[in-house]
Amino acid sequence: MAQQELEREESGEAAAASVERAGLEPARRILITGASRGVGKELAIGLAAPGRTLILLATKLSNLDGTATECEIRGAQIITLGCDLAKESSIREMLRILLEEGASDMVLNSAGVYGEEELPWDTSLEDFQRTIAINVEAPFQLAKTLVPIMLERGGGRILDLSATAASHDSADAVSYYASKTALLRLAASLHLAGYQRGLRVLSLNPGAVKTDMTASMKRYRDRTEWVPLGESVAIAQAFAAGELDGLSGTQVRAGTDSLEKLRELSARGVSGRARRLRLTGWDA
Repeated sequence: MAQQELEREESGEAAAASVERAGLEPARRILITGASRGVGKELAIGLAAPGRTLILLATKLSNLDGTATECEIRGAQIITLGCDLAKESSIREMLRILLEEGASDMVLNSAGVYGEEELPWDTSLEDFQRTIAINVEAPFQLAKTLVPIMLERGGGRILDLSATAASHDSADAVSYYASKTALLRLAASLHLAGYQRGLRVLSLNPGAVKTDMTASMKRYRDRTEWVPLGESVAIAQAFAAGELDGLSGTQVRAGTDSLEKLRELSARGVSGRARRLRLTGWDA
């Protein structure tokens, strides 16, 4: 029975991956969470361009001033919204305001917290719940509201800021690792459910980049070599332009996957099992 279930799973994934890819227009209205600093800020600036509207989110509206200015210099129209992604009511109110202005055709889930670096039994329940709320529940809530609108209009895109934590184990950062694994599962579910209706979902692992978050992490305390943020920016730009739609459902990694290779893979198409979470065998 287990083998039959596996075959059905692989068959469904292959069907979603092999369906003819209708060309989507480049993203014009992009909602970006966590846009006030770090990777989110750099991605927002990189995506700013004439003819494009960026909806920038941060917990405090005033923190978006610098990002908004940089994006406006590059010709983008800017909307800034304050939103506490740890609170369902705050997200709901933000979405109400957003939809009054017009829905987005792309969501970039960049906001995230690392949480406590403690052993699982020493991690507080409050930290675990808050990390899951911001890193997983918030992207779910955005997708639940915005994806149906995207599908009604022929499709759209979701770009999740993923991490090596999505597919690896850790003894002392359970909140973050659990959240990033769950986010990758959410991306896969959205891909399988929406691909044939025009939804494209990509998970971007920026690698070890130097930000305020990584600077505060024990695991990076002695690190001296970093992946340039520009590599993640280039991938995000290509995805927003429609050049990587053929990789929907996968995780790509800046610093390891060259943009040239990703474009080639997208044009050629990948299997339904490429770059997905899987249980290893006993001999792995």
